[in-house]
Amino acid sequence: MTLKHPATPSATLDFRICLRANRWGTRRVIGRGFAIISRLGDGVFWYLLMSVLAVFDGAPGRKAALHMAVTGLLALLLYRTLKRWTRRPRPFRASSDVIAHVPPLDEFSFPSGHTLQAVSFTVVALAYVPVLLPLLLTFTVLVALSRVVLGLHYPSDVLAACVIGGVLGTLSLYAAQGLQLAF
Repeated sequence: MTLKHPATPSATLDFRICLRANRWGTRRVIGRGFAIISRLGDGVFWYLLMSVLAVFDGAPGRKAALHMAVTGLLALLLYRTLKRWTRRPRPFRASSDVIAHVPPLDEFSFPSGHTLQAVSFTVVALAYVPVLLPLLLTFTVLVALSRVVLGLHYPSDVLAACVIGGVLGTLSLYAAQGLQLAF
C-alpha cells in the first residue's frame, strides 16, 4: 500500500498548514534555529543525554541510557519500514511551493523519524528522570515543528509519529518492567 499525495496538494488542510509553516522557515533566524534543532534531533542531543545519564547517574543512568538505546533502535527499524511501505513523497517534492530548507536524510515523508525518535526517547527518559520534563518536552515539540517548518514533513507525518513514538516508548516501558519481574 502506498499513500499518495492528492493530485492537487493545495486542496488538503495538511498541505496548507505545511505550506504556511514552511514560509516561516524563510525568515533567517527561524530557518536557522529550526535547522539547528533538527540537526540536534538527528541524534546528537539524544546521544549526549544518554551519555550524561550513563556517566553521572550511576547504575540507574546506565539502565536508562540502555533502555533509550534499545528503544531508539526499535524506532529506527519501525519508521524505516513504514517509510518504505508508504512511500509518501516529501512536501517539497510534491509541490514547488514548499522549500526544503535543509537536505532530507532519506527519500520519504511518512512518518517523521525525527519526531518518532524524539517522542519515544522522551517517554523512556521521563520514566527514569521525571525532572527533565520541561527540557525534553520543549525539545521534542521543537523537533516536531522543525520538520514541518523545514519543508520535510506534513503535519500528519509528525502527528502520526507522535502517536507511534508514544506507543513505542510506552510499550518499551511495559516490556522492561515485565523483564524485571521475570528475573
